Amino acid sequence: MTAQKLAAETLGTALLLIGVVGSGIMGESLAGGNVAIALLANAIATGCMLYVIITVLGPISGAHFNPAVTLAFALRREIVPSAAAAYTIAQIVGAISGVWAAHLMFDLNILQSSTTAHRTGVAQWSSEIIATFGLLFVIFGGLRSRPEAVPTLVALYITGAYWFTASTSFANPAVTIARGFTDTFAGILPAHVPMFIVMQLIGTLIAAATLPRLLATSAE
Repeated sequence: MTAQKLAAETLGTALLLIGVVGSGIMGESLAGGNVAIALLANAIATGCMLYVIITVLGPISGAHFNPAVTLAFALRREIVPSAAAAYTIAQIVGAISGVWAAHLMFDLNILQSSTTAHRTGVAQWSSEIIATFGLLFVIFGGLRSRPEAVPTLVALYITGAYWFTASTSFANPAVTIARGFTDTFAGILPAHVPMFIVMQLIGTLIAAATLPRLLATSAE
């Protein structure tokens, strides 16, 4: 595990959270109370950021930026456990740093804790299972069929999943943890973070159990 790869995972995840939180703040401030417009701005900016960071940093670290993705690769024995643990730490550090950077840009208190209380319940939890499974389906399906299209596929999937999931598709434990540290449009109450992560891990395990068979080549 090289310092360059860890730096790429840290920076990429930080930029992802700058995109998520920053666009949420800007969208909410400009939408005049229209939550749909704020969510649209949030989704588009996040998708754009994902395309950029996956394209630029993918050749360096594989562009995981997500402990669920790293776990999925570890279960496929494509990354060793020690490297997966290092990636996960880098992603969480990067995610929280990105939240703080977004606060700094918008002249908000850097240290915050979310008070957003509506991200709980069966609808939210099932959404996170489906969102995480879908993300891994897109990644591994894309790697099998058109590797060069993965940045576009992930960006389009997350942009859409903001709208077709009740949870707005966190699908990422590092993102979930970091969003507990912002009392803005993108926030999640810290007490709701653990169950979101459990659901994301369930989605990952379902993907790990089913996608290898679904995506196996005819020669396998």
